[in-house]
Formats: sequence, structure tokens, C-alpha cells
Amino acid sequence: MSDLATTTKNLQAMLDKAGVVTIPAGEYFIGPIEVRSNTTLILEKGAVLKFSSDPALYEPVFSRWEGVKCYCMHPCFFINNAHDVVIKGEGIIDGNGEAWWKEVRRKKSVGQSAPESEIEKKFASLNPGYETQPGGGGGRPCQFLRPALFQIKDSSNVTVEGITVQNSPFWTIHPVFSQDLVIKNVTVKNPYDSPNTDGIDIESCSRVKVIDCNVFVGDDGIALKSGSGPEGIKDNVPTTDILIKGCRVVKAHGGAVIGSETAAGINNVVVEDCVFDDTDRGIRIKSRRGRGGALHDLVFRNLTMRRNICPLVVNMFYKCGCNDDSLFSLEKQEVTAETPSLYNVVVEGCIAEDSKASAGMIVGLPEMPVKNLTVKDCNLAVALDADVDVNTSGMYRGLPTPESRGLRLRYIEALKLENVKVSGTDKEILIEDSVTFA
Repeated sequence: MSDLATTTKNLQAMLDKAGVVTIPAGEYFIGPIEVRSNTTLILEKGAVLKFSSDPALYEPVFSRWEGVKCYCMHPCFFINNAHDVVIKGEGIIDGNGEAWWKEVRRKKSVGQSAPESEIEKKFASLNPGYETQPGGGGGRPCQFLRPALFQIKDSSNVTVEGITVQNSPFWTIHPVFSQDLVIKNVTVKNPYDSPNTDGIDIESCSRVKVIDCNVFVGDDGIALKSGSGPEGIKDNVPTTDILIKGCRVVKAHGGAVIGSETAAGINNVVVEDCVFDDTDRGIRIKSRRGRGGALHDLVFRNLTMRRNICPLVVNMFYKCGCNDDSLFSLEKQEVTAETPSLYNVVVEGCIAEDSKASAGMIVGLPEMPVKNLTVKDCNLAVALDADVDVNTSGMYRGLPTPESRGLRLRYIEALKLENVKVSGTDKEILIEDSVTFA
């Protein structure tokens, strides 16, 4: 038996007994593991759990992958159907992601669009109809369904505190279908160019607190999701009662993110006292026709956003993972269960400095405008030497190029702008189409 297999087996045996498990300093090269109920795992300073990058070790499990229930690779570190779990300490959980990222880049460079390897064909056989399932650009057409590094699924009363989680093959910390979670003083680190390595993705969960975390990643920083497309609508498990407080996100695609997998809705969210430095976007709400979901009662308060491409993005024309031009029409479409809605949103006390593309955009759908959105006591400053294409502000499709780098407004009902200062651009507020004020 190899050292990897022996180490994995021994650690899993310790975790199976539950109780308190302490990992002393040292590097432990392991395969995927699971944590049971009533377990406290302490990673002491200098302890590193480093996961193998051999895809063959990650046997299929039924979970959610980019918002769709399917068979995918077993997460590296998996808390599944468990309760009363604590993971804490000053140690590191390392996904050893470089080989995974290299393979994703290779597939994209050669234009691979269908399963080729035996492992990919295996997943394709387990996921009939995968060709028509929605995706976010992670590689579903190839069925190269990389493992999340740290997944919490169908679990409750879980606390993760103090540890560092890094080099994820795919999404990093991914709670799904879980309740009563605390993620506190956790550091998440992935290279900025590592594909699809979201920091903390909270999906179809309730009563979650993310406190004083530091996130440096290659995709969205802290994101809220609730499933994708008709299946997610049918599952009807929203993400609700979420607090994100005192966090710092650096060099991510978005700081605090809602979507784009919004099918079951996201509501009762407070994001406050956070800093988003050098992120592509700061506050980021994204969805599109076909994604569905009611997004409402969202508060973004006292946020500092520096050197973003765009600090405030509300975008119902989000383009990633979709090539169907009919979904991006500027003409009113029929309202269906797959039409996303957004209402009762407050952005207050926020400061944006040296934005590189624009001061912001708030764009609903012509048939489903954003409703009851308040922006107050905010300073949104565009860098005087801003030179990033203004069309990169929101990763949208179907919208015309805006006239300036100011705050873009389109398809909004009952908008309140109170003490909002936009600077660094010739036209500060761009009212494009179908905007009414409260």
C-alpha cells in the first residue's frame, strides 16, 4: 500500500471514530476524505493536508456541480450528511490544484467540447442529458467535473474557523443544502489565473455567517447561489438569512456576489463592513433569462471598494456559459418561472475609489425591471486615467455600449438615489431606458 493510501486510510479511520482529532505540524499527502457527525478536527499550526491530483481517486458522488445535481468527482474534503462538526486551527487544507488547472487550460486551448478520457466518459454515462444542462463555463460539456476542495452538503451546525484553504481544483469552500453554518477567520487562497476557483460559494443554504474572512481567488470571492435552470426551480431550496461581515476579498472576479445560479431565489442577505481590493467587480448581482429565481431583501452596507473594474454591478444580461442570443434581446419577453426578478435592494455607505471601467451599472430586464432599489450615501469614483473598456463592466451581452463611464441605469422601477456622488467621468448618471424614480 502506498504512503498516500496508508495516510488517507489512517486519517479516515481517525475521523470515523468522531470526537476530537488533532493533526500536528507536518505535511500529509492524502486522497479524498469525509468527516462524520460530532467531530472536531483541529489542524495545528504547520499542519498541511495536501490532496492528490490523480482524478482516478475521486470516485463519483451525487452532488451539485455549477448549480446542477449530477454525479461529479468526490470533493477533496467532504462533510456530508453530518451535524455538529467543527474544523479549526491554524493549519492548511491544500487542493494541489496546479495539475487540475493545467488540464482545464489544455482542454480549452484545443477546443475540447465532449468527453474524451475514460473518466470523462464514465461521468457522461452517469449523467444522461448532460449536454443540455446549464453551466457556468467550468467544463460540463467535457464532463471533466473537478472536485470542490471543501464541500459541506446536507449538513447542519458546522463551524469552520481559523484555517487556510488553498489551491483548489474547482470551487473552494462550497456549502450546499445545509443550515446553521459559521465560517470565521478563514483564509482562502488561489492564484488569480486559476480557472473557476471561487472562494466561498453558499448554495441553497440557510442561516450562514461568514465573518472576518480573507479571500484571494481566481473567480468570485464570496458568492450566493441557489441552483440553475428548471431543475433548481423545481428543487425550490433558496439561499436565505446570510450575513457576510468584516471580510476582505482581493483580486477576484467579484467581491460579494449574488448568482448567477439563482433558480430557487436568494433573500434576506446582509453584506457589511467589507473591503474589496483589486477585484473585477465589488458588489455583483448577476442572472439572466432561463436562470429564474426571486432575489430580494439584499443589503450592502459600509463597503470599501478600491481599484475595481466596476464597483457596483446589477446585471440581468449575464453572458457567461450561454451562447443563445435569444436570451439577450432588448425586447420584452414572456415572463415565466425561468425569468429572474430582483427587488428590495439597499446599497448604502459604500465607497469606490479608482474604478477602472465605470462607476457602476444597474440593468434589469425589460419585462422584469429591478424594483425598489435604493443607493444612498455612496461615493463612486472612476480613476482619472481609466482605460479599461467600459463594456467589461458587467460581462453582459445584448446591451449597447454606454455613453460614458458613469452609473448606468436601465429597466428599473422605484429607484432611489440619495446623496450619491459619481466622479471622474463626464456624464455621471446614464439613464438609458425605462427608469422610474420613487
